[in-house]
Amino acid sequence: MIDFSLTDEQKQLQQLARDFTRKEIIPVAEEYDRREEMPWDVIRKAHEVGLLNVGVPEHAGGLGLSMVDECIVGEELAYGCMGIFTIMMASELGMTPILVGGTEEQQKRFLGPLVEKPALAAFALSEPNNGSDAAGMHTTAVLDGDEWVINGTKMWISNGGEAEVTVVFATTERGGGHRATVALVVPKGAPGFTYNKIKHKMGQRASLTSELVFENVRVPKENQLGGLGDGFKIAMKTLDKTRVPVAAGSVGVARRALDESVKYSKEREAFGTPISNFQALQFKMADMAIGIETGRLMYLKAAWLVDQGNTHGYESAIAKAYCSDMAFNAANEAIQIHGGYGYVGEYPVEKLLRDVKLNQIYEGTNEIQRVVISRALLKD
Repeated sequence: MIDFSLTDEQKQLQQLARDFTRKEIIPVAEEYDRREEMPWDVIRKAHEVGLLNVGVPEHAGGLGLSMVDECIVGEELAYGCMGIFTIMMASELGMTPILVGGTEEQQKRFLGPLVEKPALAAFALSEPNNGSDAAGMHTTAVLDGDEWVINGTKMWISNGGEAEVTVVFATTERGGGHRATVALVVPKGAPGFTYNKIKHKMGQRASLTSELVFENVRVPKENQLGGLGDGFKIAMKTLDKTRVPVAAGSVGVARRALDESVKYSKEREAFGTPISNFQALQFKMADMAIGIETGRLMYLKAAWLVDQGNTHGYESAIAKAYCSDMAFNAANEAIQIHGGYGYVGEYPVEKLLRDVKLNQIYEGTNEIQRVVISRALLKD
């Protein structure tokens, strides 16, 4: 039978992440958002308590937490700040191709250092002009003896340039499609590897988003994940998994929107009574609660399928699309409940809306998720 209870270890992990969020993230979230600056102090503290790079497997020196565990943590961290959560989630995203396509030796070599210090990973797939067309890459990789030579530009890369390791997807032949793709691990500071910070983002400003530039960047052949032509497959398997934590983070944002709405509605009075007594606002908050509970069930199902080693692309697409749309609507309604105060930075709800909008776009737009879902429905 189905069991919805958390284990004692999961309850402890959840409480650890909840306490960390309230103590270390919520008090500084607005400041880092305003400054558009990476919160390295928070990242260092997350590493100290064991909440950074939790997916590094035990054989590489990490905790090897399950996807369900990772999502439990993610919901709590995103409650405090979706931008700060994205830093940690994007590091897991950068690690996942190495887990999906790397050998055990590569996993130890590339992921082991990520648990020794507060370090990050990055995933470099998107380009300025290819968007969701992952097979239409222009970044090239040419084999020169025992080295790959990379040239091109990547765009919208979380943790880009600051990550210790970046998994770069490239093509060995422009126009070659899936069969010409390759996945390569590029270390921080490799000669010819530079980045430009993307500024003035709408939201998630604490998270570093960069343009990456590769000019004759050389990496040894042993930095290749899988074989020639495996790059696209590794990228898609990665995104099928990492869309689930995006869903969990979205639920965290929606929870914060609901909590802020309940608190404000009890304090604010109109027509001689707290506005929480108005049925129109009660219904808005009830709909938020419905979405949160439903979304959590969906992301947990998808996460469980990942942990069981079962096919999960359909479920992870539903979880990502549903939860991010739901969270955006919850944040929007939270602003409405706050009225004019919700539109300014005096209350946190305007930041929730700005931050969670990106959840509908990154790791595959919600339109792409609906493509994945509909293809599964129409498959013979």
